[in-house]
Amino acid sequence: MAAARSLGTCIFCKIIKGEIPSFKLVETKLSYSFLDIHPLAKGHALVIPKDHSTKMHELPDEYLADVMPIAKKIALAQGLDNYNILQNNGRIAHQEVDHVHFHVIPKPAADDSEGLGIGWPAKSPTMDELREYHAELLKNLEDTGKL
Repeated sequence: MAAARSLGTCIFCKIIKGEIPSFKLVETKLSYSFLDIHPLAKGHALVIPKDHSTKMHELPDEYLADVMPIAKKIALAQGLDNYNILQNNGRIAHQEVDHVHFHVIPKPAADDSEGLGIGWPAKSPTMDELREYHAELLKNLEDTGKL
């Protein structure tokens, strides 16, 4: 495993190093988690890999493998039945901090008064369009060795 990359100007890298205080929850060799200081609901937490990668596809797999068990522990510790795990990549996908991070967001109410509110503008492609994109995606996966 390569040494974790860090960026001196990154707020999350500073939190990992202890240069900015946080309400730490779980820390492992590869990940760090803490309460969000601008929560969407009580218990909203962040899980961040200790490797500074901007987008998920840039993050080494061992860091990804470490994150989800921590998110699960946080959800279980809060006794959550309803919650979202959110991870955004890029500005137009609503990523605000350029360091991969995962939100654990409790959803205590059915309305949008607490927790994450999501619009889901579902499309209705034809079966032919789906079939065509499926073939294209499978080819790309094979070409990159990711299948």
